[in-house]
Formats: sequence, C-alpha cells, structure tokens
Amino acid sequence: MSSIRSSLAQARGLGSAKTGTAHFWAQRVSAVALVPLTLWFVACLASQFGASYSSVTDWLSSPFQASLLAIYLAAIFYHSQLGLQTIVEDYIHNEGAKLATLIALQLINILMAVAAIVSVLMILVGAA
Repeated sequence: MSSIRSSLAQARGLGSAKTGTAHFWAQRVSAVALVPLTLWFVACLASQFGASYSSVTDWLSSPFQASLLAIYLAAIFYHSQLGLQTIVEDYIHNEGAKLATLIALQLINILMAVAAIVSVLMILVGAA
C-alpha cells in the first residue's frame, strides 16, 4: 500500500537536518565577528611589544580596551565551542562517549572563558 504523503513530507523531522542550519550560521557569524576583533588584537599586541607590565596594564585599564578584549575572548571561546562540537559530532560515533565529550568540552570552554574575562576585569578594576 503506497502513502499519499510526498517523499519530502515523509522525510521531514528525520535525519541530521534539525538544528544544523542555526549551528552553521552561528559559526559563520562568530567567524566574521572575529576578523575585525583579531585585527584589533594583533595591532594592540604589536603596539605593546616590548612594553613593561605597568604599561600594558595601563593600556588595559581603559574601559574601551578592556571591553573589546572581553568581547574578543567571549567570541573566541564561543567560536571554538561551536567548532569542537562539530568535530565531536562528526567523528565520535558512540553516543555515550559523544555526550560525555561534549559536556566536558563545554565545561572546559566555559571555565577558560570565565577565567580569561575575569582576568581582564581584575586588571581593569585593579588599575582603577
């Protein structure tokens, strides 16, 4: 007995095409946002090359510079989490190992992002 539903209607909701588009676009948007932020960061590193610790902390005590650095760090860790998730989903086929790896990577990424941003804030507040 054949179904009156089309092939597309039968396939909807099946397979890997559930949330892949949102993940794909999030990865692309974060990559585009990282381009100017990385250029800014490299220019700042170049301008601080050979500077003393106090000179660098004075530079980072600017709310504008600290804000840009915090945004840059958040974007890097977000983008890396998306990329690592894609790699794990593509190459780890055991569901239990995949879930454990995804959770561990997400926790590590969050901890590193928080540590990096708190470090920037400590320099900002300590310099004020």
